Amino acid sequence: MSAQNSAGIQTLLDAEREAQKIVQKAREYRTKRVKDARSEAQKEIEDYRKEKEEEFKKFEKEHSSGNKKAEEDANKETDTKVKEIEGIGNKSGSKVVEQLLAAVTDVKPEPPR
Repeated sequence: MSAQNSAGIQTLLDAEREAQKIVQKAREYRTKRVKDARSEAQKEIEDYRKEKEEEFKKFEKEHSSGNKKAEEDANKETDTKVKEIEGIGNKSGSKVVEQLLAAVTDVKPEPPR
C-alpha cells in the first residue's frame, strides 16, 4: 500500500505543480491585459483630445471671423460718423467760434439775488 500511497502523493504533487503553472500563466495574462488596457485607454484619450482640439479650433475660427466682420462694420460706421461731424464742423464751425467769443467778451455782470 505504501507504493500506492507514494504514487498517489506523487500524482497530487504533479497536479499541484500543474495548477501552479496554470495560476502563474493566468497572472501573467492578467498583467499583460492590464498593461494593454492602459495603453488602449491612453490612445483613446489622446484621440479624443485631438478631436476636441480640432472642434475648438474650428469653432474659434468660425466665431473669430464673425468678430472681424463686426469690427470692420463698426469701423466703417465710425468713419462715416466722423466725416459727418467734420462736415458739420467745417460748415458751421466759424459761427460757433464767433458765438463763443461773443459770450466770453460781452460780459454783462449781474449781482446775485
